Amino acid sequence: MSTLKEHKKMALFTLTWPIFIEIFLHMLMGNADTLMLSQYSDNSVAAVGVANQILYIIIVMFGFVATGSSIIVAQQLGAKKRKEASEVVVISIIANVLFGAALSLIVYLFSKSLLRIMDLPNELMGEATIYLQVVGGLSLIQAIIMTIGATLRSYSFTKDTMYVTIGMNILNIIGNYFVIFGPFGFPVLGVEGVAYSTVISRFIGLMIIVVILFKRIDEKLPFSSFYKLPSVHLKNLLRIGIPSAGEHLSYNTSQMAITYFITLMGTEALTTKVYAQNLMMFIFLFSVAISQGTQILIGHLIGAGKLDEAYERCLKSLRLSLFISTCMAIMFSFFSKPLLTIFTSNPEIIAVGSTLILLTIILEPGRAFNLVIINSLRAAGDVKFPTYIGILSMWGIAVTISYLLGVVFGLGLAGVWVAFIVDEWLRGLIMLWRWRSKVWEQKSFVPRTA
Repeated sequence: MSTLKEHKKMALFTLTWPIFIEIFLHMLMGNADTLMLSQYSDNSVAAVGVANQILYIIIVMFGFVATGSSIIVAQQLGAKKRKEASEVVVISIIANVLFGAALSLIVYLFSKSLLRIMDLPNELMGEATIYLQVVGGLSLIQAIIMTIGATLRSYSFTKDTMYVTIGMNILNIIGNYFVIFGPFGFPVLGVEGVAYSTVISRFIGLMIIVVILFKRIDEKLPFSSFYKLPSVHLKNLLRIGIPSAGEHLSYNTSQMAITYFITLMGTEALTTKVYAQNLMMFIFLFSVAISQGTQILIGHLIGAGKLDEAYERCLKSLRLSLFISTCMAIMFSFFSKPLLTIFTSNPEIIAVGSTLILLTIILEPGRAFNLVIINSLRAAGDVKFPTYIGILSMWGIAVTISYLLGVVFGLGLAGVWVAFIVDEWLRGLIMLWRWRSKVWEQKSFVPRTA
C-alpha cells in the first residue's frame, strides 16, 4: 500500500517545502498575465486587473469545499478510515463540480453587469468582458484543480501539487508570449489570447492532476455510486467550509474598506501601500507554508486520537513561524530602501514604505499566530470560533482603527499599519488562549471508537 503508510513518519519540513514553493510560484507568477500585458497595453493591464478582482472572489468561494475536504480527509486517514476518506474525496469533487459549473455560468452570463458594479470605464469594458467570460466562464476547471490539490496534500503528496503548479505556470507564460508578442508569425491576440492561454494551461493541469489522483490513491474512488454515499460527509464539508469562506470574504471586504480610506490620503499613499504589501508577501510566505503543513499533520494526529501530540505540534510550529517571520521582517527592513527602489524612485514613497516595513517587524509575528493556530484549530474541527473572532476583529479593530488613526488623526499609512498590528496580535493571542483551552479536542469529525 502506498499513500499514508509510506508517509506515516511525516515531518513538517517534508510537507511544507513543496507548499512553500507552490505558494511562492503563485506569488511570482500569479500575475503573469498582468505583467506580460504591460508590454502590450496599459488599458489591457487595467482591464485584466479589474476582472481578476472578481475572479479572486470566485476562487475564495471554491476554496470552502477544498478546505473542508482537506481537513476531513486528513482526519479520516489519521483514523485509518481509508474507505470513508475516499468517500469524502468523491463528494468534495462532485460538490465543487456542481458549484463550479453554476458559478461559471453566472459569471459568463453576467460578466458585463459584474464589471459595471466595479465601476469599470467604458474604454476597458470590451477587453475585461472577454477575459472574464473566458477565464470566469471556465473557472469550473480551477474549482476541480483546487479540490483535487487539497485532497493530494491531505494524503501528504504535496510534491505532486507543486509540480502541477510549476507546469501550469510555465505553460501559461509560454502561451502568453505567443499571443502577446506574436513570434514566428503567430497572431497577436492580446487580452483574448491571454485568457485562452490561462484556460488551456489550467485544462492541461487538470488532466494531469486527475491522472495523479487515481494513481496515488489505492482505494477505488466511488464516483459511480456517489449518490449513495453518507450525507454526513457533505454536512461536515459545509460545517468547515462555510465559516472558512466567510472569514476569507470578511478579510477581503475589510481590506477593500481600508483601501478606500487610503485612497482618501492620495494616490501616493495608495501606491506606497501596494509596494509595501508586495514586499510583505514574501515575509509571511513562510508562515503560510508552515501553517498549511501543520494543518495536514494535525488533521492526521487528531484522526488518530493523538491529541497531546497535536497540541504540541501546533506550539512547535508556532515557535518556528514566529522565529522565521521575525528574522525575515528584520532582514527586509534592513534592505527596505534598496528593495523599494525596484518599484519606484519617488523619495517620499521610499521613505514612508521603509517605515511600514519597519513596523512589519511587529506585525508579522502577530500574523504568524493567526496563520498557524487558526489552521490548527480548523484541522481539529474548531472552525466557528476563529471565524467569529476574525470578523469582529477585522471590522471592529482593523477597519475602525485604520479610519481613526489614518484619516481622522492624520497618521496616514503608519496609522493603518498600527491598526493591522493591533488586529493581528489581539486575534493571535485569543487564538492561543483557545488552543491552550483544548476545547478543540471535542470537535473532531471522526467519531471516537472504543
